[in-house]
Amino acid sequence: MDTMRERFAAVTTDLLDRDPRLAVVLADIGVDGFRQAADRHPDRVINVGIREQLLIGAAGGLALTGLRPIAHTFASFLVERPWEQIKLDLVHQDVGAVLVSAAGSYDWPAGGRTHMAPGDVALLDTLPGWTVHVPGHPDEAETLLRHAAADGDSRVYLRLSAHRNAAARPVEPGRLLPVRTGARGTVVAVGPMLDAVLEATEGLDTTVLYAATVRPFDAAGLRAAVGDRPDVVLVEPYLAGTSGAAAHDALADLPHRVLGLGVPREEHRHYGSVPEHLAAYGLDAAGLRARIAEFLR
Repeated sequence: MDTMRERFAAVTTDLLDRDPRLAVVLADIGVDGFRQAADRHPDRVINVGIREQLLIGAAGGLALTGLRPIAHTFASFLVERPWEQIKLDLVHQDVGAVLVSAAGSYDWPAGGRTHMAPGDVALLDTLPGWTVHVPGHPDEAETLLRHAAADGDSRVYLRLSAHRNAAARPVEPGRLLPVRTGARGTVVAVGPMLDAVLEATEGLDTTVLYAATVRPFDAAGLRAAVGDRPDVVLVEPYLAGTSGAAAHDALADLPHRVLGLGVPREEHRHYGSVPEHLAAYGLDAAGLRARIAEFLR
């Protein structure tokens, strides 16, 4: 079974063959997945080397010429390191691009803090006009990637992860997907957190919504789901509370409570496996059940 990154390379290679407007910009990471594409389209598969600021600058330049650039590397190198270039070369120039990350918050713990980016979505929240997709399965990643590649001149962040759910869901960009209906509050599971949330809420009589797109936030979908019990738990695979303001805005005219669960701000300095990180953050099923049950009680 392929990973999200493997699916990304295969789908993007197909898209390059079909759409002469697309271009891929890499910074050494992921080059092996695009060797055939580079042979066929040497002018539209560009490796700038370990120069992440140039990665974004080149994407902005390609967009100014009318191309649709797809830039890819690890999240910490794609969003955090070239932050000024995202702000100026894309947003300030008002051009579009598709930024596709990997490694996320804790995908490669052996890489240490330099390869972890739990604050990436929160950073993008400080800039206008971004669509942010967080798929939980390679099939969802393909759906959202194809949509992003064809989405005019928009600015899209596609956050890929080795952490995944067992099965794909019929995601629709920009919409919350109801997975389970209950009467004692609503839990929004983002991307790869869905399986753990479903296990954690088994028997709790809660509504579970699935979000593979978090920006723009589906305020109407949340409002329709909460009913008479607007107690909401957000479970995100990045910085805890990242979508808290969006949830509060959606429910602004209702008395409500929101609990944000995710990666804590404090740095976790013991770099074990992904399951060990999830357990340490309280994001495994047992940790989630304890905190969700206490909040809804």
